[in-house]
Amino acid sequence: MISTELLKPFNYLFDSEIIENITKVSFLRTYNKTDIIIDIGEELNFIPLLIKGNIKVLREDNIGDELLLYVLESGDTCAMSLTCCMSKSVSKIRAIADEDVTVVMIPLENMKLWFNSNESWRNFILQSYQIRFDEMLETIDTLAFMKMDERLFKHLTDKVKLSASTDLEITHQEIAEDLHTSRVVISRLLKQLEKERKIKLGRNKIKVLEF
Repeated sequence: MISTELLKPFNYLFDSEIIENITKVSFLRTYNKTDIIIDIGEELNFIPLLIKGNIKVLREDNIGDELLLYVLESGDTCAMSLTCCMSKSVSKIRAIADEDVTVVMIPLENMKLWFNSNESWRNFILQSYQIRFDEMLETIDTLAFMKMDERLFKHLTDKVKLSASTDLEITHQEIAEDLHTSRVVISRLLKQLEKERKIKLGRNKIKVLEF
């Protein structure tokens, strides 16, 4: 049984009944950075509520390259995992810890039961779908209409918002994987952004100057 104190990120979303129910039926999981939380092809019996840290949600193409769809923060859940649970299908996404992560896992049967019986839970699920859908539309717009240097700088400023710090600990290869391109391209564009005084490069570190 988990404590109500642990569920503070969700207090403004859920009524006291749901908070109490979550403490009774859920369990706690922790993951280290880069750990896979949900994998492609996995059958899902639980949905995650993110208590601490950030989670990257990715799609994979037929040759194994990944594309970042969106990032989950504290107080979020993954709409893609909700969809898979509701339809009893396997996962079509991969969720990876972007830093050390703490999640509360809620059994599928409780998710369905509360959706029909509790307004605050139902609103949370529906809002999660809408938010994630909007973020995926933004990803599509970025791919379709922005140049790679613009996509790169947006990616960096998005990370600044998530981490609340202009100093990012990230490698060129990690950025390349997120943006579905090569490390060589990213390194060249990062040097270009540095010349434009938008960022400052360090060893596995990037400081965003223009934000």
